[in-house]
Amino acid sequence: MADFKRWKEQRLSRADGSRKGSVDEPIEGIVRLLNGHDSFCTTSSCSGRVVVLEQPPLPPAAEATTSFEIQKQNCNWLMVTHQNCTIQDVLTALQRATDDAVFKFEPFVLHVQCQELQDAQLLHVVAIEAGFRNSGITVGRKGKIMMAVRSTHCLEVPLSQKGKLMVNEEYVDFVVQVANQKMEENRRRIDRFYTSLQFALENRDHSSSSPLEEKGRNNTVDPYRRKRKSKGTKTDEDHTSPEENRGLESEDETESKLNVFH
Repeated sequence: MADFKRWKEQRLSRADGSRKGSVDEPIEGIVRLLNGHDSFCTTSSCSGRVVVLEQPPLPPAAEATTSFEIQKQNCNWLMVTHQNCTIQDVLTALQRATDDAVFKFEPFVLHVQCQELQDAQLLHVVAIEAGFRNSGITVGRKGKIMMAVRSTHCLEVPLSQKGKLMVNEEYVDFVVQVANQKMEENRRRIDRFYTSLQFALENRDHSSSSPLEEKGRNNTVDPYRRKRKSKGTKTDEDHTSPEENRGLESEDETESKLNVFH
């Protein structure tokens, strides 16, 4: 515990190395809540965003060997917003494109280092119940426990090639509306996650201080798991498929993403 506490103090004392330089306002409460508990330390986050970016096309020989992160570093960010956007925002961004431009919606993502596996499991249950069904837990070779809160309701649409718009404005307006709808759903899931997380942590803290320890644990610690079991379905703790965990970073890759998410 002492080692985790010392590491957490060092981590939280660092300057924010993200593009934005601060935590997104819609998830400030979540980040504050987790970092206020001894068992958790947030390492990277994004509340969800709509972006237009362009990337020079890769030569065919390089496509199979160039990593996603190298490709992303070569991108030119034409528009980034953590709010709803308009068709005019997108068209203005596309006017600056000289290479292939892509319109994307990326939902809420949060990486948390946890002191114990049971801490990560608590977050995992809360995340799944809130609708973040691509969430998962990774344990590094040295025992580092990371919990990733992720969703699958993404959107990625190519719009221009070599600076030329390949679709009409009506279609651009359509994908903007779809992205805004996804952003609204993303906010609802964030609210559910925050509310459920508060409830779960309060119950856990109350249970650990109660003299009726075993009874308290049975009644309060696992309401989410019992709810899912009562429906006769497997929980994600029973089985998490490779597809659900696709894209989860290793411990070293997670550390390297700190400059990506805002």
